[in-house]
Amino acid sequence: MKNIALIGAASSAGAHGPGQERAPALFRKMGIYEGLCAAGLEVLDCGDIPTVRFEPDTNHPKAQNLAKVIDVAHKVADKVSTALQRHAIPLVLGGDCTVTLGVLEGLRRFHDSLGLVYFDGDVDLNTPQTTNTGIFDGMGLAHIIGKGAEELSRIGNHSPLVSEQNVVLFGFNPDAGWMDLAEVEFLQQSSFVQYPVANIQGRASQMATEILSVLEKKVDRFLVHFDVDAVDYQDLPVGDVPHEGGLSLQEATQALGVFVSSSKCGGLVITELNAESDVDGVHAKRLIKEIVRILADPAMR
Repeated sequence: MKNIALIGAASSAGAHGPGQERAPALFRKMGIYEGLCAAGLEVLDCGDIPTVRFEPDTNHPKAQNLAKVIDVAHKVADKVSTALQRHAIPLVLGGDCTVTLGVLEGLRRFHDSLGLVYFDGDVDLNTPQTTNTGIFDGMGLAHIIGKGAEELSRIGNHSPLVSEQNVVLFGFNPDAGWMDLAEVEFLQQSSFVQYPVANIQGRASQMATEILSVLEKKVDRFLVHFDVDAVDYQDLPVGDVPHEGGLSLQEATQALGVFVSSSKCGGLVITELNAESDVDGVHAKRLIKEIVRILADPAMR
């Protein structure tokens, strides 16, 4: 990932409240573009999509802000498509988890065989039929694999965006208390490759390497979706939904470094940083430092 396309997905349309739409601006203010350039990377700045801030959608309690989520995904997909036309690999700054649907749709315009490393404290496998909140943040992965609301799961006329057997669930945290019964039952019957956080702690690089050895043989490209709530909230207290018992930031970035080192890595998405929890940007700056390091210096991974 030496040629990077920086894309801001400034949206909290799929969230349960505002704050994530401000994360791309915070990353920029804290110097992510300058850091990438200073590290010797070629950076194409594709800019940010227009900001979309969460508002309650009481008229659709099982599918809040669906039209906005879809519109954001289309706009993100167009920016990703532009990046790929310029032979740059997208680094997408979210925004809530649903922006990853747009990134995958952009990639699908160029690649038929896609994989996904879903590096997240949750599994996001609810649908409008099973959700208690109607928030699409908790339904992102279900729609990626073709479930849920048809107009979102068939975005860009591609369904599924990624086949279930080509999805790796990495770092999910059942003990954090945010997984619903329907999601647990879904997992038990699924063909996902599953690496819960308890199986990763203390050996993040080893587990990531193990995943690559299999995933690289199955797909043409894979996307890495990284939700900051995979990191323990005590270490990185900026996740939109606090998760305790997750990986340390050091462990998480060790794994990310392995994933982005692959020649088949088609992009990296960072989601769920709530800028309202990081008003001075201290934690965003920590995260930027680690991202720049793993993208720029293979020896430091």
